[in-house]
Amino acid sequence: MKTHLYFSVTPEALISSNLPPEKFGSYLAVGTQKRSRGQAVFFELDSDLVGDIISKDYIEKNCVPRPDGTPKRTLYLSIYRVLERVPLEALKSLYLTTDDGKVLKLDQSDFEYQKRESLYLYQELCPVTPRIASTLNPVDFVNFVCDSKNNISVPKLFCVQLDLGELANDPIAGTANDLPYSNIFHLRDCLAGLLQNSNKVTKTVVRFFNGDIQYRTCKNGFFIGDGEKCLFYPFPSKEELDDKYHSWWRSALIMGF
Repeated sequence: MKTHLYFSVTPEALISSNLPPEKFGSYLAVGTQKRSRGQAVFFELDSDLVGDIISKDYIEKNCVPRPDGTPKRTLYLSIYRVLERVPLEALKSLYLTTDDGKVLKLDQSDFEYQKRESLYLYQELCPVTPRIASTLNPVDFVNFVCDSKNNISVPKLFCVQLDLGELANDPIAGTANDLPYSNIFHLRDCLAGLLQNSNKVTKTVVRFFNGDIQYRTCKNGFFIGDGEKCLFYPFPSKEELDDKYHSWWRSALIMGF
């Protein structure tokens, strides 16, 4: 039985499993008895490219099916500072799981930046979780947060760009009827403050994120980088979600994400 290696983002963990990605994501979300529910976001890793952060002998010995043939669902290898130690080249596909176990696979792609907005909103997901307004485009934002020359930085960052609608260019008068963020007036203030202070490129909107990703707020995709390299995992277009990924999208909307 094949052994897979996963990096779970929420919560941060390095896990070995006999389950393929779709079944692994479903297991994380709802378990085996379908009595629990919880969103899951994880990467599959190339075990040949992770270096010495794992013991292949330990995995080979312990990540094995049970005597009755049931696959080993999870073998936890690490729960601390995982992203920091995972090489970017080891990241394969990204998987987004709704809390009823539907799994969407996202593959890496080139990011083609087109300046259409003056302001951006990011939800940092790992290793820190503030929600940040910024004047920086996604790649520049990741590079900025990971720049060790800054007073506050992280070795690597995984985040998602969130939709701002009309607020991306007009935070004061732009309509926000379709934006589900709490305390929209505070968000407007943060965005307007960035436009008024050209020396400031980021402003914290929410200090700590303790909920699930609202998938319908994803602007264009997910970004992960280390200050030198930034990988992009594009989120499907509205047309693709309605057609190709209808089952997953319907589940995400019904569950309130």
